[in-house]
Amino acid sequence: MNIGLTGGIACGKSTVAAMLARRGAIVIDADQIAREVVLPGTAALAAVAQRFGQAVLNPDGTLNRKQLGSIVFGNDEARRDLEGLLHPPIRALMRERKERYEREAPERLVVLDIPLLYESKLEYMVDRIMVVYCPRAMQLERLVKRDGLSVQQAEERLAAQLPIEEKRNRADIVIDNSDTLANTERQVDAFWSSLPLT
Repeated sequence: MNIGLTGGIACGKSTVAAMLARRGAIVIDADQIAREVVLPGTAALAAVAQRFGQAVLNPDGTLNRKQLGSIVFGNDEARRDLEGLLHPPIRALMRERKERYEREAPERLVVLDIPLLYESKLEYMVDRIMVVYCPRAMQLERLVKRDGLSVQQAEERLAAQLPIEEKRNRADIVIDNSDTLANTERQVDAFWSSLPLT
């Protein structure tokens, strides 16, 4: 069995992923895979450098994320081009790992940790979807505090994602992370004990 794990920025998705992993779930992290597909020597990195120029590479051949971000942030065409280059290899690697883990460890829950699951229309990849939730005002406050952003910068990042209320409404499972960590743990425990494979 597998689930897709998602939520809004600063809602605590990574915290819940770690809780699931501690209970024995296999977590496939989309952000980690996104870093893997652009390692030096990969076809994806070569394609990114060809499209955006050698300036997006560091002297050691690794991707200069800051430079690339400055090119694509606020430029919809450039962002779409980047997504067109990176999304196919990321999805292929996620699918390959998911299938391998389900084959090798069918008794374990496989969690696909995908921040932009709904935005990227990846619902088809998973059996059920878990959304880690906190109210938007709390999300904004946490984001400002965590990343040292101005309220306006944080608002821009929230605006780039589907609203958290909509994600909550579309979820199969909701973990409300607006209270204490202990309360979040209790919800994860309740979910875990409901699984047929534990």
